[in-house]
Amino acid sequence: MTGTKEPSFRESVDLMFNRAASLMDLPPGLEEKIRVCNATYTVRFGVRLRGDIHTFTGYRSVHSEHMEPVKGGIRYAMAVNQDEVEALAALMTYKCALVETPFGGSKGGLRIDPRKYEEHELEQITRRFAYELAKRDLINPSQNVPAPDMGTGEREMAWMADQYARMNTTDINSRACVTGKPLNAGGIAGRVEATGRGIQYALREFFRNPEDIKAAGLSGTLDGKRVVVQGLGNVGYHAAKFLSEEDGSRIVGVIEWDGALYNPDGIDVESVRQWIVKHGGVKDYPDATHTAEGSSVLEADCDILVPAALEGVINLSNADRIKAPLIIEAANGPVTAGADEILRKKGTVIIPDMYANAGGVTVSYFEWVKNLSHIRFGRMQRRQEESRHELIISELERLDRYLGDAWSMSPDFKSKYLKGAGELELVRSGLDDTMRIAYQAMREVWHSRSDVDDLRTAAYIVAIDRVSKSYRAKGL
Repeated sequence: MTGTKEPSFRESVDLMFNRAASLMDLPPGLEEKIRVCNATYTVRFGVRLRGDIHTFTGYRSVHSEHMEPVKGGIRYAMAVNQDEVEALAALMTYKCALVETPFGGSKGGLRIDPRKYEEHELEQITRRFAYELAKRDLINPSQNVPAPDMGTGEREMAWMADQYARMNTTDINSRACVTGKPLNAGGIAGRVEATGRGIQYALREFFRNPEDIKAAGLSGTLDGKRVVVQGLGNVGYHAAKFLSEEDGSRIVGVIEWDGALYNPDGIDVESVRQWIVKHGGVKDYPDATHTAEGSSVLEADCDILVPAALEGVINLSNADRIKAPLIIEAANGPVTAGADEILRKKGTVIIPDMYANAGGVTVSYFEWVKNLSHIRFGRMQRRQEESRHELIISELERLDRYLGDAWSMSPDFKSKYLKGAGELELVRSGLDDTMRIAYQAMREVWHSRSDVDDLRTAAYIVAIDRVSKSYRAKGL
C-alpha cells in the first residue's frame, strides 16, 4: 500500500459504518453504541513444548450483544492483533443482522504460525486456548460460539468442542459451543463448502436482476463470464469450482502466495488445487502462464474479480487499475475504504463482504440449531416425502402405460423426483434462500434511495437498522 491516506482495516470498517450511519436517522447515543466494540479479552498463556515453556497471545472480541449467543471465527496467524479482531467482530455483527441469523458479532485470534508446529503440539495449544476462553464463557453454546477462520478448520473446532465438554460434563448442549466441526463430531453436511457456495448463490441472485447487471456494464448470465480468483484456499477454491462446473463461468486467473496463473481459455480449478496440495504453490503449473508478481493479475481484464484471501489487497496503490466491472468480496475487507471510493467513482459494482461471504455463518447457524435439537436435518421427514412422491410416480406410470407412445416421462425424472431431501440438500436450500432474501433487502435500499449509490452502503443501512431495532426492543 502507498500513501499516507490509506486507512487501516479497522478504520475502513468504521469509515464505511459512518458513511451509512450519516444517511440514517439514529440518535447519536445509539449510533455510538452500535459502532463501538463491547469488550475484548486478551489472554497470554504458556504451553510446555519441546522441553520449554512457550507463551502465546490470543484474543476474543465481542462487538455487540444485541442478540446472544455472539458468533464469529477464530483465526491462527502471526498478523493477529486487537484492532483486526475488533474490526472483524464488527463485521460479524452487521453480517449476522443482514442475513438474519440470530447472533451478535464476535471474533477471535491466536498469534501463531500453525505451520511451525506438529499436530499434537497444535492440539495442546488449541486446548489451552479453548480452556482460557471457556472458563470466562467466551466459548459457550448460549453466549459465545466460535467457528473456523484463516488457519483453523474442522480439526481445531473438534478439539475446542471436546475441551469445552470436558469442562462442562453435564451440559447436554456442549456440542453447540462451536460450529464448523467434522460430521462425526456434531458437524453438518455442507459446512466446509458453505462460504464458497454462498459466493455462487450471491452471484446467481445478482444475475437474476437485469437492472443490476446493467449497472455493472455486463449482460447475459454467469455462463461464459471470465473470473479471476485471488486465493485458492477453502473459500476461493469452492467458489471457483462451483462457478466453473455448475454455472459455466471461465476461471481465467488464479492468484496465490507464490505468484499467479493466467489463461484466457480457462483454468481447470480442480487440477490447480491438486497441484497446490502436492507442490505447495502454483509455480511451474503446466497449463497456464505463471507470473511471479501475482497481484498484477488483480488488474487483468475480466468480468468478475473474486478476492478470497486477505484484507486490503485492493487499495489506493492499485484501485484505479482494476478493470473488473464486478467485484465480489469473498474475503473480509479485501477492498480498503480509500479503494472503495475510487472504484465507486469508476462505476465498479462491489458485492460487499458482509453479504457475499455470509454463507459460512449461515450454515454455522444451521449446525448450531442441529446441535441444540440433537437430530440431523431430514431424519424425520425424508422417507415420508419419498413415499408421497412414489404415489405420484405410480399414477404417472399408469398414465404412461395407458397412453403408450403418445406420452412418456423423461428418462431421469423418476429417480430425481423420488429422492427425498437429505441434510446436504436442506442445507443448500436454506443457504440459497438466505442469500436471495438478504440480497433483495440490500438492492431495495440501493435502488429506492437517491442518496445510496452502492451495495455496501445499502448493506450497512439494512444491518444497522436491524441492530438498532434489537437494542430499542431491549429498552435502549
